[in-house]
Amino acid sequence: MSTFAAMRIAVNTRFLLPSKMEGFGWYTFETVQRLVEKHPEHTFIFFFDRPYEERFVFGPNVIPVVLRPPARHPLLFILWFEIAVHRALKRYKADVFFSPDGYLSLRSKVPQIPVIHDLNFEHFPQDLPWSARIYLRHFFPKFAKKAAHILTVSGYSKQDIVQTYNLSPEKITVAWNGASEAFQPLPTALKLEIQQAYANGAPYFLFVGALHPRKNVGRLLQAFELYRQSAGATHHLVIVGENLWKTHGIDVEISPETKKHIHFTGHLPLETLTQVTGAASCLAFVPYFEGFGIPIIEAMRCGTPVIAGNLTSLPEVAGEAALYCDPMDVDAIAAALVKISNDPALRERLSELGTARAKLFSWDHTATAIWSCIEQVSAQHLE
Repeated sequence: MSTFAAMRIAVNTRFLLPSKMEGFGWYTFETVQRLVEKHPEHTFIFFFDRPYEERFVFGPNVIPVVLRPPARHPLLFILWFEIAVHRALKRYKADVFFSPDGYLSLRSKVPQIPVIHDLNFEHFPQDLPWSARIYLRHFFPKFAKKAAHILTVSGYSKQDIVQTYNLSPEKITVAWNGASEAFQPLPTALKLEIQQAYANGAPYFLFVGALHPRKNVGRLLQAFELYRQSAGATHHLVIVGENLWKTHGIDVEISPETKKHIHFTGHLPLETLTQVTGAASCLAFVPYFEGFGIPIIEAMRCGTPVIAGNLTSLPEVAGEAALYCDPMDVDAIAAALVKISNDPALRERLSELGTARAKLFSWDHTATAIWSCIEQVSAQHLE
């Protein structure tokens, strides 16, 4: 319980979607649910951009509000945040606005706290559609300056935001992400069932993530083809993401023989994802730009060994509990796949190190850091 006077905290909850929860949605769900439950003396006003499910109204201290239009395009972002959110912050007399996806209302005078997860669009603008690229590169520098305080998910992202937007480090707080407690080690019999269901009974490497160019799935596919050409190759590759071959960034030439060993699952619900992660021989997660990398923590919680790229935030997250490779080097990724598949002692060591390291990451810790920031910003505004 807080010693602060009762606050009215508005929250951007537009990514709490009934049908398909992705990264921003899970971040919002895991953190904001904890804020609501731990601080019943405060009122939370949730701003949705479409009809919501009651399971996303986390307590009697939540006022759910649907604001139009649905904000799923850069032009609609502007209408939603600069008109609908601006008006709603006034109407509901919000003391502070918390935005888990980083977007703010530039017109509002209410103190605002964005979570800026990373600045991939600043460094690799070519990876985004032109409309999103123009919007993000125009507005996010303004959001960063407008913010009363900024939260981010890694020390890497903090340094990047400080340098790219010329901000004081004191304006930014790092709060590592967590991972769902549903990720747990699986019994051997269940692992074999999952292998049968998703990889024709073979052991498999796993990738989890949106099929976005920076996730580097194209090079992973090329590396897997090299792996299949190595002596004694037994593993398949399971890719959890959109079920498309011709997606920008992964439209690479793969032989028909190798394709037989690659399995696209599409989006998986949490219960299924925990099983697919727990049954994998290893997570092969080699983005060339990443603000955090939650799949690494999910794998570690399951005792699944991790291959990780050695760029941006991933070494900070995985520490000594991963086999690293250069994500820009297909041969290096392939060599890591060969090494981890042929070395059971290495897999066991990484599993043990990962299980221990995963304990450093908790959504409870994340929510506590967010709440401290909300209190700090509210106190400064009252001064």
